[in-house]
Amino acid sequence: MTMDSSSIKMTKIYDTYFFQFLTCASLLAFVGCQQADDIPVVPDGFEIDERFQLELIASEPLVADPVDMLIDGQGRMFVVEMHGYPLDLSGTGKVKVLTDTNGDGRMDRSTVFADSLVLPTGIMAWKNGILVTDPPHVLYLEDTDGDGVADTREVILTGFARSNPQHNVNSPRYGLDNWIYLGHEPAVTTVMFAEELGDKGAEIHFPFDPKGLKLPVNAGGRSVRFKPDGTGLERLASRTQFGHASDAWGERFLITNNNHLIHEVLPARYLDRNPFFPISNVTQSFSDHGNAAEVYPITDNPEHQLLTDIGVMTSACGVTPYLGGSFPAPFDRVIFTAEPVSNLVHADLVQDKGATFIGTELYERNEFLRSRDAWFRPVNMYLGPDGALYLLDYHRRIIEHPEWMADEVNQSGALYDGTDRGRIYRISPKGSKKANFSETIDLQAASDEELIEMLALENHWWRSNAQRILVDRNPDPLPTDLLELARDSDRPLGRLHALWTLHGMGKLSPELVNQALDDPEPGVRKNALVLAEFFPEALEQWRQKLTAMQSDPDPKVRYQLFNSLSTLSSEWSFSTRMAILAKDMADEWVQVAALAAPIGPREDLLGELVTGFKPEVAGYAAMIEKTARMQAQRDGFNGVKQLLLPLLEADRPESGWEASAIKGIAAGLRKSPPAGKDWIHFQSSIVRKLPSIASIPLKNAFLDVITVTQLSDIPVREETLEKAFQVTLNPEAPEEERLLGLRMLGLFQPEKAGDELKRLIRPQESVRLQQQVLSYLSKAGEEDYVRFLLDRWTGLSPELRNVAVASLLTSKERIHSLLEGLESGTVMPSHIPWGNTVFLMNQKDPSIRNRARELLVPSASGRDAVIERYQASLEIEGIPENGLRVYDENCAVCHQMTEDRGFHYGPDLASLRNRRYASILNDILDPNLSIADGYDLWQLVLGTGETVQGIVLQETPGAIELAQAGGLQRTISRAEISSMEALPVSGMAQGLENQLTIDEMADLLAFIKRGL
Repeated sequence: MTMDSSSIKMTKIYDTYFFQFLTCASLLAFVGCQQADDIPVVPDGFEIDERFQLELIASEPLVADPVDMLIDGQGRMFVVEMHGYPLDLSGTGKVKVLTDTNGDGRMDRSTVFADSLVLPTGIMAWKNGILVTDPPHVLYLEDTDGDGVADTREVILTGFARSNPQHNVNSPRYGLDNWIYLGHEPAVTTVMFAEELGDKGAEIHFPFDPKGLKLPVNAGGRSVRFKPDGTGLERLASRTQFGHASDAWGERFLITNNNHLIHEVLPARYLDRNPFFPISNVTQSFSDHGNAAEVYPITDNPEHQLLTDIGVMTSACGVTPYLGGSFPAPFDRVIFTAEPVSNLVHADLVQDKGATFIGTELYERNEFLRSRDAWFRPVNMYLGPDGALYLLDYHRRIIEHPEWMADEVNQSGALYDGTDRGRIYRISPKGSKKANFSETIDLQAASDEELIEMLALENHWWRSNAQRILVDRNPDPLPTDLLELARDSDRPLGRLHALWTLHGMGKLSPELVNQALDDPEPGVRKNALVLAEFFPEALEQWRQKLTAMQSDPDPKVRYQLFNSLSTLSSEWSFSTRMAILAKDMADEWVQVAALAAPIGPREDLLGELVTGFKPEVAGYAAMIEKTARMQAQRDGFNGVKQLLLPLLEADRPESGWEASAIKGIAAGLRKSPPAGKDWIHFQSSIVRKLPSIASIPLKNAFLDVITVTQLSDIPVREETLEKAFQVTLNPEAPEEERLLGLRMLGLFQPEKAGDELKRLIRPQESVRLQQQVLSYLSKAGEEDYVRFLLDRWTGLSPELRNVAVASLLTSKERIHSLLEGLESGTVMPSHIPWGNTVFLMNQKDPSIRNRARELLVPSASGRDAVIERYQASLEIEGIPENGLRVYDENCAVCHQMTEDRGFHYGPDLASLRNRRYASILNDILDPNLSIADGYDLWQLVLGTGETVQGIVLQETPGAIELAQAGGLQRTISRAEISSMEALPVSGMAQGLENQLTIDEMADLLAFIKRGL
């Protein structure tokens, strides 16, 4: 970071060490200005963005099993060690203090600050000590006598579950709003280790205050924020797995093991205010490359377990926005994610999108940091006072929980391989000075004026720690510098932290908030609106200004304005919110905010929407559906009946909103199902009028309404059902009419699941219709359906097969039938989607779990001799350049190597880089042993007698698109297809060993694993 007179008042710098910090050049390291000393740009085995360098700061024996860390105001590195993962509850966890005694930028001394922790998961500086999460507790640890060992150990908060460690309470973080936030989610009791990790938790409470604040058992599985003095304890609106973080403006980011970008969009304070619109989800997954996103490791021989999901995000943790101010652009808008199973750190570029964000991969088919070492296990990151990113490497052989492993691995003793190892790395821009931990920067000893100046520094570490200490001190009299910073026109982050610091001290004035509402920085305006809620009387006085803010150019400010105004009940507040809703109707979160707000007795939200309905504006129909749902839940059947009856008139012209409103009413009535003669009469009248309703969406919507309860004894004309049956069977009828006909049969004549409907399971029919027929048949007849399904199995197209698999997982009897299909060879392991494979192989019932594991794990085949002969290629250091030639001559006709080389037929060979050399060799020499999901070879027989083979790329209602060897693609109309069948062989022929020598195989493996 660059410091100059425009950003720092040099006259307020008193101590030499602080002056040194502020006047170092850009990209300085910690507080030292000395030159770099033999820093390796990248250690062996690592790849990192070429703009950065990677230094090993600490390793075993000084540290082992690190999961979280902090650098305190004296330059000491506190590290949490979780040795007990995954099953050891004997109290082996520690907090260590690492120091650099000789100033070479590496830690060389380690002392135990606290021990006898069970499964510690996080750490945060607090007062003169630290807070540590060690479920079920949050502990405060302090060294009061200066000997380097904590002699104070106090349970601050308790009651959290101790279950599967990756789901336990973790990561205490100091929030912009002066609360401490804890990552947390529901207890995840393992199936096979319930005795060790079956704790469900208790009421969350402060043990020092028995009559104080409490939360439900395990906080109901939601994350928590609290104040250690007992004055604050709240559940948050969402949950997170291992890790959570906030950006510079207080937006919260969460994570789960397969979803690395989650934004908490609607905070808890805006929930539970409208009992008729309960909100089940307040988060947005904002990755544009999806959940379980692809990752691109380079691990030489990765350690994958039985249920490891290979090649995708499966262990995402340690989410960290970069807020250090020292990385080059665009890293000020980057979020880092650790992916320990794949031995890498992923990076996404985050951009605003309405009330939330959109995250885009920073690298194409690459990663910010990755290692060839299979034991490299990045689990967390920490932003240091030098602006560097510190990376914690758990460094274990096995990182997955034993729940997801084969029994023989659990019994092998390998679970704790590496428990004596651990690494901490420092990532900084190339050319940065080495770290200097020997300088003393005692923040607790800094003056109030010095801390106030730190509130405006570019690095969040300084701002957050300075704010925490100032709020804790709460100086009296109030330093005028803090008030001046809150008005400083040149430093928006300083203004932000000054406002929240004043609020934390209880000394924020409404005048300062009013001024901040006009701030040129959107993030300050947004936070000013949040702060304004603490002055409800002033909110009413600022009516004119707040009304004008409905036109604020920033959508996040408008969204916050909507939420803040929803705390008021005045007419002007409602009209302002309706103006924002009309402007931002396409933003789903503005819709949710509108429905989360209390609805006053004179506020007709549905009427406003119907009156102002604009069919061309995205979001209107969805908002009307949600509002109608809320109104039906609030008013019941008698309250909405008068809305429905006019919509039944056959000659009434449609405006476009009707079907949405009716569907919403149906959803609302399900919360309190109607009954009685009036309701039965209403059902009957709709059934009578259905034939006269021309609009299929309206028919379906009215069916939604009347099926809120059972349709017992509702008479339906026989000719109506016969027409429905004939339309369903008619291949010339529009698909929507056929689907409606099938629905009518399912509702009024479910027993008519005869051979006629079964004949619709054929490739000539659209996949959507076939899926609905399977659903119909599945409900109509248990035994007959399963037999029919397995008889037709090889002819079920990929999308239809996924539905079929799901229908066979609904009962133990059906699951056993599916397993019998696997045993007989009718069903192939590649036919079972990955999520369903995990479901089967992790069943509580051992008769299912063990049988599934035996059937779904590839076993030996008749190719053993060939594979054995080529084992020698694994001992040879192949040459990737030679491997490219082998690939071009033998593989490119069927396999791409990224989008630059080859043809797309089989799997992209670049996706194999996350597999072990031996696994790739086996796949090459025995391609039939483990066919990749989605790469079954299909044989289609056309009406002309022609036979076509290929991989199904895509299914549409009218056609199937095939990929064929050599980059050919062919689209075949469903009407042309006589039959289709999945073949039990790979599209890749055996016999490649007849074309490659052992050296050539070694070269090919090197090319596949490492590229050029």
